[in-house]
Amino acid sequence: MKIAVFSDSHDQIAHVEAALTAANAAGAGMLIHCGDLCAPFIVDLLGRRFAGPIHLVFGNNDGDGRLLQVIAARFSQITLWGIYAELTVEDRTLAVIHYPEPARRIAQSGQFDLVCYGHNHLKAVEAVGKAVLANPGELLGKEGPPTWGLYDTATGAFELQAVGSAAAGGTAQRE
Repeated sequence: MKIAVFSDSHDQIAHVEAALTAANAAGAGMLIHCGDLCAPFIVDLLGRRFAGPIHLVFGNNDGDGRLLQVIAARFSQITLWGIYAELTVEDRTLAVIHYPEPARRIAQSGQFDLVCYGHNHLKAVEAVGKAVLANPGELLGKEGPPTWGLYDTATGAFELQAVGSAAAGGTAQRE
């Protein structure tokens, strides 16, 4: 399965819509958002434009957690985890958190195939032990062109994607 990984969208509707279009075109069957969705209307947009399972964690700029939960509850495919999520998808173990420092420690634990994070808006993909540690960058577009990630559970590869183009550079893979 291919999994789209978003982070730090900060209410940028056009960038989120473009990333959703690209993720759907790439055949993503699941979507993960690593936090800083910000306004609840982004949750609604994700729910309306992505049919597969959607897993969300809170970031430091997700102010109205209650309203985010209310909107997420309108969509059967959305799970709002709180600050941390652990998933198993086709024999791959995944962890999702907003912050880079705990993400690195989680990857170092050796318990996960993929650990995703955001917060600093800097795209990064690296191998840490058996894990791929990945920050898909930001959909905000503040630190450069907006980016997102695509993880393939079959190969263990994570590729950065630029909104509006095929690839943003940076891959890592663990078998």
